[in-house]
Amino acid sequence: MANLKEVRNRIASVNSTQQITKAMKMVSAAKLRRATDAIIQLRPYASKLKDLLANLSASLEDGASPYLQEREPVRVLVVVVTSNRGLAGAFNTNAIKAANNLISEKYSAQMKAGNVSIVAIGKKGHDFYTRRKFNVVGNHNDLYLDLNFINASKITDEIMKGFVNGQYDRVELVYNHFKNAAMQFLITEQLLPVPKPEKNEKEAAKKDATPESQVDYILEPSKEEIVEQLIPKNIKIQLYRAVLDSNASEHGARMTAMDKATENAGELLKSLKLSYNQARQAAITTELTEIVSGAAALSGS
Repeated sequence: MANLKEVRNRIASVNSTQQITKAMKMVSAAKLRRATDAIIQLRPYASKLKDLLANLSASLEDGASPYLQEREPVRVLVVVVTSNRGLAGAFNTNAIKAANNLISEKYSAQMKAGNVSIVAIGKKGHDFYTRRKFNVVGNHNDLYLDLNFINASKITDEIMKGFVNGQYDRVELVYNHFKNAAMQFLITEQLLPVPKPEKNEKEAAKKDATPESQVDYILEPSKEEIVEQLIPKNIKIQLYRAVLDSNASEHGARMTAMDKATENAGELLKSLKLSYNQARQAAITTELTEIVSGAAALSGS
């Protein structure tokens, strides 16, 4: 059995850790509220813009916009959204694992040819891929220091420029979608070229559409000009939405992880206090036995 001093030190250490996890949980809860408000406000706009664009671009030719051009995916860019900090459970690990699975399952030939590049948003993803000698494009760890649409758009501009110039034939996006504080699920979607709705999806949409959504819009100026303006904006909004989703997911995952850590520390403290009392009782019993034995030896002599 451990001696009293060791157990006392362990109790003090666990107590200190529990105070840290409690504080981190409270900080994450406060940040989660702000992050949740941001993503909830953006989602309806981003979703409606995406639907509107899909409706308009479906009737356009591939050459109508450089961002609609389907090419053989010889050179692929994977955008992985992680966080700058850890202590968020499996949040970062799951995002990296999903990106790696996407590359191995869908782009293994491009990977062997060295034609897969990574844009890692967040220090954890950037460090992971840099250490493993992937072709990591840029460093975007500062985005979370001032997370807003303008700063996120700078990353999107670089990606769009690379796609138009032929540096990338396809751009995939991997991020954590925020559902609630206890649940986040991974999303893998194509960012470029802008995906058009499939025929089956179009038919299903027509079948399920309300009279309001079946209105034939009068567009001013022309459909082509509107789409030309909307496509770049939509791409920027979709990436910004993914980063906001991931940011809210990070705080939710950290809050849940710290809550569990605090709970585990409490259980460990109970166990340690029990061990301490047992050790203390054993020390007292030993001391009493020695005193009685000494007294008996003295009286015997």
